[in-house]
Amino acid sequence: MPGERSSDISLSEVHETVDTTTPRKGWRRILAYIGPAYLVSVGYMDPGNWATDLQGGARFGYTLIWVLLMSNLMALLLQSLSARLGIVRRKDLAQVNRETYPPLVNFCLYLLAELAIAACDLAEVLGMAIGIHLLTGLPLLWGTVITVLDTFLFLLLQRYGIRKMEAFIIALVAIIGLSFLIEILLAKPPLVEVAKGFMPSGLNDGALYIAVGIIGATVMPHNLYLHSALVQTRKISKDDIGIKRAIKYNIIDSTIALNAAFLVNMAILVLAASVFFTTGNTQVAKIEDAHQLLQPLLGNALAPILFAVALIAAGQSSTLTGTLAGQIVMEGYLHLRINPWLRRLLTRLIAIVPAVFVILLYGDEKVDALLIFSQVILSLQLGFAVIPLIIFVSDKQKMGVFAIGKLTQILAWLVAAILVALNVKLVAEEAGVVFSGDYSLWLKLLVALLIVAFVCLFVVMTVYPYLHKRKEISVNMHGDIPILKDLAIKKYQRIAVALDFSNKDEKLIAYALAQGVSGTGYIFIHIVESASANYLDSSSDDAETIYDKQRMAFYENELREKGFMVTGFLGYKNRVAEIVRIVEKEGADLLVMGAHRHTGIKDMIFGETIEDVRHRLRIPVLIVNV
Repeated sequence: MPGERSSDISLSEVHETVDTTTPRKGWRRILAYIGPAYLVSVGYMDPGNWATDLQGGARFGYTLIWVLLMSNLMALLLQSLSARLGIVRRKDLAQVNRETYPPLVNFCLYLLAELAIAACDLAEVLGMAIGIHLLTGLPLLWGTVITVLDTFLFLLLQRYGIRKMEAFIIALVAIIGLSFLIEILLAKPPLVEVAKGFMPSGLNDGALYIAVGIIGATVMPHNLYLHSALVQTRKISKDDIGIKRAIKYNIIDSTIALNAAFLVNMAILVLAASVFFTTGNTQVAKIEDAHQLLQPLLGNALAPILFAVALIAAGQSSTLTGTLAGQIVMEGYLHLRINPWLRRLLTRLIAIVPAVFVILLYGDEKVDALLIFSQVILSLQLGFAVIPLIIFVSDKQKMGVFAIGKLTQILAWLVAAILVALNVKLVAEEAGVVFSGDYSLWLKLLVALLIVAFVCLFVVMTVYPYLHKRKEISVNMHGDIPILKDLAIKKYQRIAVALDFSNKDEKLIAYALAQGVSGTGYIFIHIVESASANYLDSSSDDAETIYDKQRMAFYENELREKGFMVTGFLGYKNRVAEIVRIVEKEGADLLVMGAHRHTGIKDMIFGETIEDVRHRLRIPVLIVNV
């Protein structure tokens, strides 16, 4: 029997392709797990980080080092929670969101995740274009267009498997780290002043904007989706010992990788502070300015070359992981799978359009401002990824003994509160500028509506899992105890079975067959859930629709060969309405449905779907726990 759909598996091409269950000793055992966090860590040293770190160091000296350290500690905690979710649940964050929240909330979360990925990719496009410009002199506009070609590099690496991709990324990280190690040795920063930067200090309006940008550039929302999927590239023992070992080694992986990213970010900020801030060049706010001033201020021609090479390496490594994150988000939320090259091309084009627009309209001068803005956009999305993650890993019902403890929960919620508070303060300040300025009424109204919509989504997203979990079916016992007279049940002639095309179908079909008699007809129903099917109905011909038709035909042939009378039907768009329509049209006198024992909505058949279908039908509904 066919297995689960690839849309039910994170990164199905590389899922569990690295076997950690083979007996190994010492470092070889740890090395089997090492890798996912390095792919995640490149997002913490991408060109967006460069822009915020350079501005932070040039304008405020060493005083924002503590913000970098705080961001890194936040990232380490959140990434470890993301890895834990993927290891224990064997689902990524997008998939768990999809099975927990109602469709409208999920769609909003999906759009925000895509916006975060687009903002991140925008930073990578601009960073690589600037790096190419600094190294070769090629105009920034042409460098931006050339970045489309890295689509083919991603596809090439993907063909060789996840381990080769991890090795390539680690090599790029090593180039970045080595470049800045040499830069720092050349700059010779005062260690006492650097140490003072680790002490927290107040933030004025300018420093707050940069600080929020640093946090947005460091703790990236798409990395939480990415990490929860990448850990599933490791095949692990599914018992408690195997899961505990995987969590332990992934924490080690995350600690090493993210601390390396922190050192790179600190090196950029310290370099800017020691070279520009201390020499009075506090106006240096652009990557190009930093590149031009490195040679005269350090007296070494090697420094600007290393700077440009590291910048290209940072942009290239980050763009690869951004593509993976986009694939995870689209498949997890929409169950929509498209060719990787098309997904990469779409993501890159979405990022290139605003970059080209800004360059053509405002010139190269505004590119760095756009970089900073992209990181602030990332920071504003953080709460919508962090809050669900904390809720999911705290759920003892789903995580079992691997649910995080009270202390970790407190720390995680404290991190979330800090992130949300900083973002609220920033939004309030920026909105205040709009409302107090000479802007049109329509713009002010639009800003107000967006703020209200974001607040409503945030509240629903935070509260819904708890309210849904506490729903209890009340049983009312009124009247006298009835006398049991008629216990005869008619034999079912037409039995409908709602299938979700997973490995649970076999159990559902078995229960349905057990209810029938000789001559009973069976009606198999499946609702196609792809984005294309939602708009085109039966005219849809995307990959998922074609697969579902093949799966239904397979089931029909299998049962007919065994002597059963089976007819299969595919429905589209609304799950509940389609199930009810097909059941009533075909005259079924029993419906068999599967419940996955989750809180929320999963695939087509469970939770609220079951309740709605049951209330709209007059025939018996058999619910099978699968």
